[in-house]
Amino acid sequence: MSRPVSRLADVLDRLAATIETRKGGDPSVSYTAKLLNDPALAAKKLGEEAVETVIAAVGQGPDALAAESADLLYHWLALMAASGVSLDVVAEKLEAREGTSGIAEKASRKG
Repeated sequence: MSRPVSRLADVLDRLAATIETRKGGDPSVSYTAKLLNDPALAAKKLGEEAVETVIAAVGQGPDALAAESADLLYHWLALMAASGVSLDVVAEKLEAREGTSGIAEKASRKG
């Protein structure tokens, strides 16, 4: 049995690849193509899913939280693709923060 993180990474990798195939697609027949054609819409939908995820977390139970989390991750991947932000660049940002406390990392962003 694979580790849960590895399984999630594999699923997200496949989903990101599927999203990439929708670039240039017809927005009238593909919801993903619609999001990819309109980064502002993709951002709005991500925000909606984030709120729904929070609501599920505080009052709807684990199954609802898992379902909303899946929606949140899909919309996040769509927004990254719509905005031209490579997942490798996101990974670089995370790697740069490894070993740094969240408090210290946040403090380093204050100017």
